[in-house]
Amino acid sequence: MQDVLELTDSNYSSFMESTDSVVFIDFYSATCGPCQTLMTYLPNLAERYKDEKVVIAKVNSSRNPKLSAKFMVRSVPLTVVIGKDKMVKRAEVGLLGVESYVKMIDKEAGKSKGFFSKLFG
Repeated sequence: MQDVLELTDSNYSSFMESTDSVVFIDFYSATCGPCQTLMTYLPNLAERYKDEKVVIAKVNSSRNPKLSAKFMVRSVPLTVVIGKDKMVKRAEVGLLGVESYVKMIDKEAGKSKGFFSKLFG
């Protein structure tokens, strides 16, 4: 299994400066039930994207107040997809099905085509 990267207030900036990958971040809390369910998805997502320029990461929102403030975390779980251009492309609050996370990542990684692309190639 691939590792899930633990991002913190202290390593986030240097990591983002050094990566050219799509980054999927899960903001979680140790006391949040849906967060614990989502945490079980992360290793599988990391394994699924191991050969692609996609990083699966997690952030403990209560231990990383600067990152939580930067991403305006008000409720967990909060998942964020950051594009190769370092911009937030999508954010979702609450627990979704694993296929929803795959679609979020695939869209930004260029693996899924939109409706018109499917019709007109």
